[in-house]
Amino acid sequence: MLSFEEVISRLRFKRVRTAVVADIRRQVSMDVGKRAEAGLQQNYQYKIIRIMRPDDANIMGNVHGGIILKMIEEAGCIVSTRHCNTQDGDRCLALLVRVEKTEFLSPVFIGEVVHITAEITYTSKHSLEVQVIVMAENILTGGKRLASKAALWYVPCSLQNVSNIMEVPSIQYVSAEQEEEGRKRYEAQKIERMETKARVEEVMPPLPNSEDATKEPHTVGFSQSSLIHLVGPLDCILHDYVHGGVTMKLMDEVAGIVAARHCNTNIVTASVDAINFHRKIKKGCVVTVTGRLTFVSNRSMELEVLVDAASLVEKEMKKYRAVSAFFTFISLDKDNMPLPVPPLKIKGEEEQRRFEEGNARYLQAKAKRLADNRQQ
Repeated sequence: MLSFEEVISRLRFKRVRTAVVADIRRQVSMDVGKRAEAGLQQNYQYKIIRIMRPDDANIMGNVHGGIILKMIEEAGCIVSTRHCNTQDGDRCLALLVRVEKTEFLSPVFIGEVVHITAEITYTSKHSLEVQVIVMAENILTGGKRLASKAALWYVPCSLQNVSNIMEVPSIQYVSAEQEEEGRKRYEAQKIERMETKARVEEVMPPLPNSEDATKEPHTVGFSQSSLIHLVGPLDCILHDYVHGGVTMKLMDEVAGIVAARHCNTNIVTASVDAINFHRKIKKGCVVTVTGRLTFVSNRSMELEVLVDAASLVEKEMKKYRAVSAFFTFISLDKDNMPLPVPPLKIKGEEEQRRFEEGNARYLQAKAKRLADNRQQ
């Protein structure tokens, strides 16, 4: 005779087996076209799921924006590299060349589980677009919310010769309209990349030496900050080139220091406006990451962050501009509610020019948000 525990165990197994069989039948009965489409989309996707630990936090206890940026880039790199190696020929590695505007819609906290989904949404002959969604899950309640979203562009480089850009296998689009929309995004980012490269060729000048420029609060010189980092093996991917996510994390750290010095409050990353990777950075380079305020509104700050690199051992290699981006930060009180941002004191024609350009970007982004809200 079976014991009570054995009876319960068999009943549980029977229920599980019945549920599994029912699920299999549902899968088999799926429309053939839908199954093919689902499988196709799966090949173009990659997911990262990870719990946020204390070492992922900033000094205020929230997950560091740079950590999220690094994870976004890792997911994008993996799905891009896998796709580009589905064809015959040299094996290749997808390298990051541009990150479109990245929005941080909700803070992520320690103990939450982050779900990052990267999906290839467009391919040109030599590049591919990856769109990434970041969801934050409270594992105590099961509730999920949209934390961040981004679009990244990659190019595949041959492992035999990293200077050789490979062709990208085409993806299949759901409709001609989807392909056309992707083509428009490709052309737009291509034009903007060229304009940005021409605008930031000059290496960032050193901090001013005058005491007035560095000691007067709420000036550009007062909050401007730099971080110097020697690129080591842990920062690199194949062929000893720096991982794009590592660079973005350093940039976010410097931007956070600048914003905190200006406000002297808790600050968080609100968005990143197009990170452009102009040139690769190799192991053994010394990178100087510099951030400065360009524009301040009542509730937000725009900061320009520039990454310059120079080889530590190859003396003939001059310092060059490697990466550039604009970050937007907001100031928060102890209850994580927005605070007014102190006005920026402008000194000189150059700071005035950057302020006006930042104001134009601010108004453009505001108009776009209003237009998107009306469409919803």
